[in-house]
Amino acid sequence: MSDIEGFNMPDDLYYHKEHAWVKILDDGTVKVGMSDFYQKNSGDTTYIDLPFEGDDVEQGETCGKIQSAKWVGKFVSPLTGKILSVNEDLEDDSTLINKEPYENGWIMTMKPSDLDGELANLFHGGAVSDFVKKEIADIDKKKQQQ
Repeated sequence: MSDIEGFNMPDDLYYHKEHAWVKILDDGTVKVGMSDFYQKNSGDTTYIDLPFEGDDVEQGETCGKIQSAKWVGKFVSPLTGKILSVNEDLEDDSTLINKEPYENGWIMTMKPSDLDGELANLFHGGAVSDFVKKEIADIDKKKQQQ
């Protein structure tokens, strides 16, 4: 687990600019959730409108909604492909996204249609640190403008 400015960002994951994470599974499918950065900055997740199993989604496409103590936002698919399953446990306890973002707080699994091609659009390795630091700077700038 890599700690970047107080955020747990596991090294083996890929991250979308909208703060979804992607874990590549042994069978070529992926598990997707929201990062520690998201959950710490949004506050407690109060509701999630899960995507639909069987739907085809595009990378960057909104496929669900997440409501937190601070705002209502969109859940954006980090990859193109078919949604295989959704985490129905989140319907009973959406705070799993806050409590265990990388374990029981996952949102969906999917079969990507162009995994190798689209991973290049996600943050991984050393790029994650730069991404998180830029996001922190952007948040600080917005706070100063208020």
